[in-house]
Amino acid sequence: MTHSPLKRKPQWLKVKIQNPKNLNHVNSLIQSLNLNTVCHGANCPNRLECFSKKTATFMILGSICSRHCKFCNIESGKLLPPDLGEPFRVAEAVKSLELKHAVVTSVTRDDLSDGGAEHFAQTIKAIRASSPSTIIEVLIPDFNGSLDALKVVLNAKPHIVNHNVETVSRLYQSIRPEADYEQSLTLLSRIKEYGAGIFSKSGFMLGLGELDSEVKPLIDDLYAAHVDILTIGQYLPPSEQHAPLNAYIHPDQFDAYGQYASEIGISSVASSPLVRSSYNALDVFKKLTCASTDETTLGN
Repeated sequence: MTHSPLKRKPQWLKVKIQNPKNLNHVNSLIQSLNLNTVCHGANCPNRLECFSKKTATFMILGSICSRHCKFCNIESGKLLPPDLGEPFRVAEAVKSLELKHAVVTSVTRDDLSDGGAEHFAQTIKAIRASSPSTIIEVLIPDFNGSLDALKVVLNAKPHIVNHNVETVSRLYQSIRPEADYEQSLTLLSRIKEYGAGIFSKSGFMLGLGELDSEVKPLIDDLYAAHVDILTIGQYLPPSEQHAPLNAYIHPDQFDAYGQYASEIGISSVASSPLVRSSYNALDVFKKLTCASTDETTLGN
């Protein structure tokens, strides 16, 4: 695996800020509707670029997570009941921003009997009612392996269901101690088994200490789980209290993994240091649908 010294962030990880007018507009809209975004919550390095393009990934079910993943900047604390008006405010924001592709994710809510699945379903339905031509992507937690909870989301018919494996199985105990690698793979397989016509998506990070010999088997596992869309990006620690950065991975290595994923049959792959799960989600989806679906039917 090709590494870069850790002393200074390499040039390829520097981002440009564009169109501050749109950035301010999105910020104001999100604040006025009392919404959360993963862009802020996860301290995403692309949030300024995405906001400048008038896009955002909405985070439902509050801003407090029931888990303690070592890579994530989402806070832990007191968990509040779901806000029943939130799905409609998300839909209002999607409509106001005229989004072609809306991404909805959440904190993990192990305290809820369905893990928040019904709240996802209500948000999907609200977006479809107000913006029927918008492509709807949801990035879901593992619902503690509940098939019933997953079916609630699938029955609401989003276009894409995403669940990230985040890292190789060996690192789960240190990076995702409350998650289970095989459980995540099972969830991904079930998306294709029970969600007719729904695309599945997953992603993981590099730079956490994974070995080159572990990455391709991870990609093989995702292919075996029938994942349609794969994202691979560079891990960047949100703070010194999070999992340490092991290495900056060179773009050439990302290209190699992306090429391998494409060669074994994963339909759409985005692999580069600045890729995040929802970054340029519409472009990644178009890459898939150009080969397999008439895009003019997606909003029906």
